[in-house]
Amino acid sequence: MPNKNLNFDNIAIAVHPLNLEAYSLAEEIGAFLKIMGKNVQLGKMDEPDLREGISNGSQDLLIALGGDGTMLRAGHIAAISSTPILGINLGSFGFLTEIQRDEWSSALDRVMIGDFRLEKRMMLQSTLLRDGKEFGSWTALNDAVISRGETIRPIQLVIEINNRHLSTIVADAVIASTATGSTAYAMAAGGPILSPELRNIILVPVAPHLSIEQSLVLSENVCIAVIINTSHQAVISIDGQSAVNLVNEDRIEIKASDHATSFIRFHDPGYFYRNLIPYMDQNPTIKKNV
Repeated sequence: MPNKNLNFDNIAIAVHPLNLEAYSLAEEIGAFLKIMGKNVQLGKMDEPDLREGISNGSQDLLIALGGDGTMLRAGHIAAISSTPILGINLGSFGFLTEIQRDEWSSALDRVMIGDFRLEKRMMLQSTLLRDGKEFGSWTALNDAVISRGETIRPIQLVIEINNRHLSTIVADAVIASTATGSTAYAMAAGGPILSPELRNIILVPVAPHLSIEQSLVLSENVCIAVIINTSHQAVISIDGQSAVNLVNEDRIEIKASDHATSFIRFHDPGYFYRNLIPYMDQNPTIKKNV
């Protein structure tokens, strides 16, 4: 567990752009770290200078304040440089965060003496090919979702595995998910839950109509291709970000990314299973009957 070979002299603190509460706490944490003699760069997650400093490896540690959406954004920025992320939960669930807001000072004391472990999470690389040319490429920590657009009609998707035809389905969507994303949209669509350290790709159809219904758990070594066959709108969304419009015969290739997200963990690996069951009945959008 000790990681004494890691030096955290340059530390970035990032918050959600619209979370004023998080920014106030970030300033408090920054002052604490400066007293410890650390160089601190504090900013909102969408600030170019902050993002550049993290992605180019100038920062040794990223402290991210927010919910799981903020952690996804942090993962996109930090994975390129393998910068470790310490997540402080200010959201609802906190599947990806490690500590609560009142635990940060003791947690940082532990980080500075190397009393933690690094948990590496596999990511996906999705490439959109249009007319045989690359049209866009994105990295996902949770999932890549190819779905119908505004028109409430299913789309036809041809699915290949390593250039071999697997199935042609008619569905609202298909989800390609990592183990991290297995507790997100993929789970809601009936997919399996995977332990977070597993390096697998899950393929989950959403509302298939007279088509294959089963989810697939695939090796990290496969390349999945999804070819669009539709006369109306289809889109692709990466980790719930803004959708990109697709056109007929677009080809999306999905495989394991060369990058991984590293989260700082204090708990033993069994934390995932201990937390999983309580979360299953805690969706904050559901009002309980008392």
